Amino acid sequence: MNLSHTTMTHHRFSCANPRGTHRIAYTQWGKPNNPQVIICLHGLARNSRDFDFVAAALASDYRVICPDIIGHGDSDRLSHKEDYTYALFIEDMLALLAHLNLKTVDWLGSSMGGLIGIGLASQSNSFIKRLILNDIGPFISKVSLTKVADNLNKPQPRFENLFEAEQFMHLAYKKQLGHLTEAQWHHLTKHSIRLNQDGYYRLAYVPKFAHLSKKMATANLNLWSKWVVIACPVLLLHGKNSEILLKETITKMQVSHPEMQVVTFPDVGHTPPLMEKCQIQIIQQWLETNG
Repeated sequence: MNLSHTTMTHHRFSCANPRGTHRIAYTQWGKPNNPQVIICLHGLARNSRDFDFVAAALASDYRVICPDIIGHGDSDRLSHKEDYTYALFIEDMLALLAHLNLKTVDWLGSSMGGLIGIGLASQSNSFIKRLILNDIGPFISKVSLTKVADNLNKPQPRFENLFEAEQFMHLAYKKQLGHLTEAQWHHLTKHSIRLNQDGYYRLAYVPKFAHLSKKMATANLNLWSKWVVIACPVLLLHGKNSEILLKETITKMQVSHPEMQVVTFPDVGHTPPLMEKCQIQIIQQWLETNG
């Protein structure tokens, strides 16, 4: 897919935090006056540019908003690691809706972005009309959370150039993301690193954010009480080799949501990259069918 033919714009707005304010960055695709809006929110160690391919494909029918969670991508960094909380992330997303004057939206959340979507969709009179979860559900075992925390708490790598960073991305994400083209790997890498003042490239999220993953890994993550009250249509995308979204979790999710559509992608782990045409078409078809 050629992204150059689709208009994307960059924006920022201010939010409150316990010690003052911070700025959240987001990209916008499609016509800014389109009332059909979908918000795409990334995972724990990722950023908004993961959605460039799916956003470009949806932009002809939707206004697509892709925010960077605080501490990621082009959003600000917080000075105190304990201020990174899910409560703040949710407050920021509510502030984003207020900033854009949106009353209802569709929601596509990968991993952590999906957990935030579950939290928001479970609220009474939720603004989420349709919910797409990318390889995430209301339960993650302590064992899986510990693996995530261990990975995030490793010393953050540094790279002298884009080539070194791309080799790292191949090694770190090949098993999870499956068969991407060289152009897709290049795109993923380019938007996963930042040039620091020391002249080295580092991953585009702050090491302090690993504090939250370590805190979460002390017990199973259990959001079943939120899941059972969600009333909107749900599409669940599943990486067959995922160690986060397990088959038994999907089966239990279907008990309270028997109409939920589940699509499993082979040769992919956590999370499907949503860059391949076949993956994007699943999302487009589901949105058309469940309009």
